[in-house]
Formats: sequence, structure tokens, C-alpha cells
Amino acid sequence: MKLAVPDMISNSYFPAIAAAELGFFRQEGLDVEVELVFPVDKAYSALRDGAVDFVGGSAHSALAAFPEWEGIKLLCAQAQGMYWFLVMHTDHGIQHGDIAAVKGCSIGAAPWVEMGLRGLLVGPVIMAIGVAVLRLYAREAARARPTVAP
Repeated sequence: MKLAVPDMISNSYFPAIAAAELGFFRQEGLDVEVELVFPVDKAYSALRDGAVDFVGGSAHSALAAFPEWEGIKLLCAQAQGMYWFLVMHTDHGIQHGDIAAVKGCSIGAAPWVEMGLRGLLVGPVIMAIGVAVLRLYAREAARARPTVAP
């Protein structure tokens, strides 16, 4: 079986590479070969097209090849939580862990990341605090001026 990873140097995909290299797949009866397929959207396209069997990549990137999650299933996490940070200006006086402090705010996120954030914030939390997650491309993000609504 082929396991596609989008890079061999970042800690983002290290658990999948380590599992293959240390024989953990083999211990479970799977003969897994790691293959570099860059960038991550091409790794998911390779999965869609049958060129690889698994992708060890960011979950949100699957949407590049599988719109609306049709035809793909997330099997496991390579880490806990999302490896992005929510950063807000110190002028807002927000304390660490104060999720209610983002009430009325707009969060800018890269394509597909915003879908992951929406999934993370679905349900009572997003409804209770009223957060809007916006999709920003790199050039838009550079011009973005975040504000907090009253």
C-alpha cells in the first residue's frame, strides 16, 4: 500500500512517516510504503485517482479533491487539535482560553482551513458566541484589518 505525505521534514506529517519507518503498519499486517506527493492537494488528488491508498496530510486539504467530503473518510488524527493558532491583537485585552472573547469577531483563514475551523466551531459554541469564519486568500489576508464588533 502507498501512503502519500506532502513533505518529509515538517512535524505535521511526522507521525505517519514514523509509523511506516518504525514498522507499526507492518505489525498490523500492512505493507506500507511512504511516497512524497507535493503539495498536499496533489496527494489527495492521487488518492482520488487511485495512485495511492492513504494520505498522511492535513484533513482540511482533502476538500481540494473531495468537495463537500464526498468520497473520502477521515480515519484518524496524526495529532490532537489543529496546529494553527488563533492570534488577536493585544489591544483587545483577551485572556488565554477566553473563548467568549471572540464574540462578534471575524476570523480570517486560508482556503480549506476555514472549513476545518467551521467544523471545529459547529454547534453550541459557534452559536453561543456568534463568530464568523471568513475564507481569505494570501493577498486578501495581507490587506485584512480585523475588527471586533461591539
